[in-house]
Amino acid sequence: MSAALQLTRSVGRWSLAALMLNTVIGVSLFGLPSLLAGYLGRFSPLAYLVTGAGIATVAVCLAEVSSQFRQAGGPYLYARAAFGPFVAIQIGWFTWLTRIVSCAAGTNLFIAYLSRFLPIVDTGMWRMIVAGLLILGLAVVNYIGVTFGVRVNNLFALTKILIVLVFVIAGLFALLVQPGVRVSPLDVPITTGSWLSAVLLMMYSFAGFEAALLVSGETRNPRDDAPVALLVALFTATILYVAVQYVVMHTLPAAMNSTKPVADAAQRILGSVGASLITGGALISAFGYVSANMLHTPRLTFAMAEQRDFPAVFGIVHPRFRTPSASIVAFAMLVFSFSTAGDFKMNATLAAVSRIFVYASIAAALPILRRKNPQAEAFRVKGGIFFTVAALLFTSLLAFGIPPSGWVFMLTASFLALLNWHGTRRKSRSSEEVFASESHRPHL
Repeated sequence: MSAALQLTRSVGRWSLAALMLNTVIGVSLFGLPSLLAGYLGRFSPLAYLVTGAGIATVAVCLAEVSSQFRQAGGPYLYARAAFGPFVAIQIGWFTWLTRIVSCAAGTNLFIAYLSRFLPIVDTGMWRMIVAGLLILGLAVVNYIGVTFGVRVNNLFALTKILIVLVFVIAGLFALLVQPGVRVSPLDVPITTGSWLSAVLLMMYSFAGFEAALLVSGETRNPRDDAPVALLVALFTATILYVAVQYVVMHTLPAAMNSTKPVADAAQRILGSVGASLITGGALISAFGYVSANMLHTPRLTFAMAEQRDFPAVFGIVHPRFRTPSASIVAFAMLVFSFSTAGDFKMNATLAAVSRIFVYASIAAALPILRRKNPQAEAFRVKGGIFFTVAALLFTSLLAFGIPPSGWVFMLTASFLALLNWHGTRRKSRSSEEVFASESHRPHL
């Protein structure tokens, strides 16, 4: 690819951290507290710490693995270097479909919260119109340039965190000075199954940090910036998740029965104005989440096309804006399709399931890349093999909680990836045969 058609490196360290935060602290923050209360009751804040510890083992592996690459592609690229094209195409498809259904879930929640102010938007044709306008607008922003897309992402990441902090601080203050606000969390029967289901759901909460590294091809210094951004994003997300869960559990009676737990808790703490503020925060969060996905996910199919593991059209770079234009358009169309065909619960569940396999591939890549490239310029983790084993144990345990629909989704994705791999092999063989025949043709 000529230098004129390469992606521009416009993403700095704190923009990368903001991109991770905008993806990690997405839509789940405003919906999961009630579901977790139903699974684990008063222990649900602790569950975030347990899940955060498990996710941290994956993130540590990712910090070292990602630091060896300066190209776009994320987990797909790491799998290709470690395991070869077949596994890489499988991981690429899992990652791509994960981002599609995650972004569709964010679109679903955006419409659901917007319906509090405009009930008509969650009905019939209006639902499709709002989804189309949201996705189209963000696709255009990222189509015309990564710098503008990064600025939009940073703005929404900061706004989102400020609104969540307002809720947490107001909630903790109310619990201290207004005894009437405090409620006792209901006791629920806790089993191994309920823990597995809760942690699997929380995978959706914490997930997304790996997707931000899909823009490594546009990051100024990925080797040094990625570990710092990962640490900042995961630490900030864990603190906010635990705080929000605690406030909801101790201010909202029967929190497990609420469909909008954070907004309902804000109603008790701050009144109707507070509920409207949090609803607005949920809208900003969902908007920012979709925006972040629209920025980083098209870089995956762009990277796969660069490696000839995907149709060449996905590797097109716009001659003027220098963005992966075809990949952005394709991603936007698929997100629209999933968001209108399914609901938040369906898309969120599928996203959580597929991530298990992506995270396992990242952990397994660490020792293999160390063996293949012992002298690589990379961020080296002390005790890397320990973190690899811990991450693989964590993801293997979560696999026991995958529902039947999740296995159907994964088998379908794996089959599509197999067809993709078969097609690329045939194309590669045809190219080799043409080259061989031409090389043996007598010169005239």
